[in-house]
Amino acid sequence: MVDTGIHARHWTRQQVMDQSIEVVRRRIDALGTREPSIERSGEDRILVQVPGLQDPTQLKNMLGKTAKMTFQMVDEQANPMAGVPPIGDEILPMQSENKNIPPNKIVVQRRVSVAGDRLSNASSGVSPQTNEWEIIIRFDSVGARQFADITRNNTGRRFAIVLDNTVLSAPVIREPIMGGTASISGSFTSQSAEDLSRLLRAGALPAPLKPLEERSVGAELGKDSIDAGRYAALAGLGLVALFMVLRYGLFGLFADIALTLNMVLLLAALTAFGATLTLPGIAGIVLTMGMAVDANVLIYERIREEQRNGRTMLAAIDTGFRRAMATIIDANMTHLIASLILFELGTGPVKGFAVTLAVGIITSFFTAVMVTRLIVITWLNTARPRKLTI
Repeated sequence: MVDTGIHARHWTRQQVMDQSIEVVRRRIDALGTREPSIERSGEDRILVQVPGLQDPTQLKNMLGKTAKMTFQMVDEQANPMAGVPPIGDEILPMQSENKNIPPNKIVVQRRVSVAGDRLSNASSGVSPQTNEWEIIIRFDSVGARQFADITRNNTGRRFAIVLDNTVLSAPVIREPIMGGTASISGSFTSQSAEDLSRLLRAGALPAPLKPLEERSVGAELGKDSIDAGRYAALAGLGLVALFMVLRYGLFGLFADIALTLNMVLLLAALTAFGATLTLPGIAGIVLTMGMAVDANVLIYERIREEQRNGRTMLAAIDTGFRRAMATIIDANMTHLIASLILFELGTGPVKGFAVTLAVGIITSFFTAVMVTRLIVITWLNTARPRKLTI
């Protein structure tokens, strides 16, 4: 649980809370598919629950930073050691590469040349010139115009890149920067550069957050629900497999083999993504089972229809797979678009369900069409049946 520490006068409490919750959600979503639960608790507190999180320290560090970035001109004439800055200036610490050495001081103008809310994107990478990690930022149209004006009117002077009242770097403006893109260099590691780019992409908090309480809850509290979901998934898999065998015989068994492979690929893909399997994710897996064999049903029914029309065994199989393809692609594309919309508009558990569903659609299309066709062709070449019975 965190305290928002509201101090801004021009913000109402409701506005600060709403934006803080949204920024917190974006920051946690940037860590991967975690299906977080983020709720308002009281008037000025936010309750954050993140299942499957291995390192709470990383989360606290990301939530504890305001990530308010500004671009301010450096006052070259002022002496940072004077103690009292000139009117209109302020003295800020400058980030040091060695944390054991006290940071240097630098005098910057209080007036913000370009505000951090004009950032449209931020990413991390290695500079080809210095071979060091850097942050690449991009401004929106208004910010790009402001940044171009500042760099054009102050060529040869230094400007400070300030994050949470600490100067990250103060480079000299060599030439006007017109493209709306700039890089921030400093004593970054790969992890710190990636964390900072995530914070900048999520946006700045309107008020600082202060952790009040932290709890690490084991899986035992949700064990009953997870077990119920697991049993439902296994029961669904068994019933679908039984139906396919009873309905289509040997070809139903082929579909069941493809379905099992589909489940293996789906779980492998979710593991590679670092997804946390919760109840909405299990629901997505159960739904994927039915959708996976749906393609086989379309193919087999088409083969039956071709047989009734008098086609030979090989011609019926080839035509069945080929003519069912358009319907299968249309159905899967419709489901995939729906899952993408859920992922884009949903939050927390809805995003987790959408990810599981989207991955399941892709794996089921591969197994239901490609794998089943390969199994059928292998069976035809091996058994050489004289009659096709579906």
